[in-house]
Amino acid sequence: MHATAKTFPPFSLNRLITTVFQPKGGERVAILIDLENPKDVIDFAFLKNPELTIQRHAYEVFYRGLNEGGLKGLNLTGGDLFAYKITGGSNLDLPDQALTPEGREVSLEKDVYPHYDLILCISTFSATAPLTAFAKRFNFRGATLHGLNDIILRSGLAVDYNEVSKTAEKLRLGLTKADWFEVDFKTGGETYTLKLICNQQEAQKSHGLCRGPEADVANLPAGEVYYVPEGAEGRFPMRYEDGTIALMDVSGGRIQKATLLSGKQSEVDAHNAKLASDPMTGELGELGFGTQELPVSGRDIQDEKVLGTMHVATGRSDHLGGHLVPELFKNAKNATHDDILYSPSKTPGIEITQVRMQRDGKTEIVLEHFQPAPYLLNILKNA
Repeated sequence: MHATAKTFPPFSLNRLITTVFQPKGGERVAILIDLENPKDVIDFAFLKNPELTIQRHAYEVFYRGLNEGGLKGLNLTGGDLFAYKITGGSNLDLPDQALTPEGREVSLEKDVYPHYDLILCISTFSATAPLTAFAKRFNFRGATLHGLNDIILRSGLAVDYNEVSKTAEKLRLGLTKADWFEVDFKTGGETYTLKLICNQQEAQKSHGLCRGPEADVANLPAGEVYYVPEGAEGRFPMRYEDGTIALMDVSGGRIQKATLLSGKQSEVDAHNAKLASDPMTGELGELGFGTQELPVSGRDIQDEKVLGTMHVATGRSDHLGGHLVPELFKNAKNATHDDILYSPSKTPGIEITQVRMQRDGKTEIVLEHFQPAPYLLNILKNA
């Protein structure tokens, strides 16, 4: 992975909100958190649970930061906090019911989304897809910061997002309108190749700026260039949470079956049962490349933004401009968007030896061994 000795300025909530949103005077801001039992938000009882570190950061850094001077400094109003029941999966639809610290029950669709201009969702599971849909429906701007931890606060949220945006755009221009990408994976002494078809579509960027006037939601930390593939063929290894590694057979843009390479057969059997019962869960809905020099945080939300890494994702893609909406899944609980990150820290035992791009009749090497290839380095140096 691209090593960094980069130093970061101290985190500043005012600087982050000013840079990301460029808020207009008087806009109203809200914070959303997720809890297993939303009643634990009453009188901030969840702060007694040392395991709820994400929610504690939401309270101490964002809620207190806004209510103890941030609102005045930013010329914002509100600063209210609402808790909803944890969804249990990445980008699953959010429940409508939420609670306030005073114990008041509210409807997010009636009492929150229509009445706030800026909404910050600091949660266990990503809410980017559902919040993006609500933003377009209710005309607000927002940011999702799932998995927030100390490392992210000191690095990925302390950066200058004007610079992040410029770098992402340089790399986007260097990758956009590709015909296809081929990714070579090596594990267990064998090499497997996955081909992702892009058909000269415009590459997109996650760059952290959400300044309007159109409704939008930034995913923070930001810093990636991505595609919604139009097709995919080949094979690639995937590492499950318990360390099991299986080989994914891909055709027609979807994972068709998984075959055990190492670890537990039961993990693979469960995955195959899910693929058989709800085939949309295997659709490859994203190909992404990190663009930033950042430290490993242990959270995919930051680690997939590191230059030299790449990720694919299965499932829901409507928030990225794709066609796969929750209604197309047979089971609503399967309508997740699950990133599959490849990096030395995330996927020991699996190496990406090379990523190639076909564009304008030329094949360019993009990544090698979790490092940006000369093609990308020259773009960053010369653009």
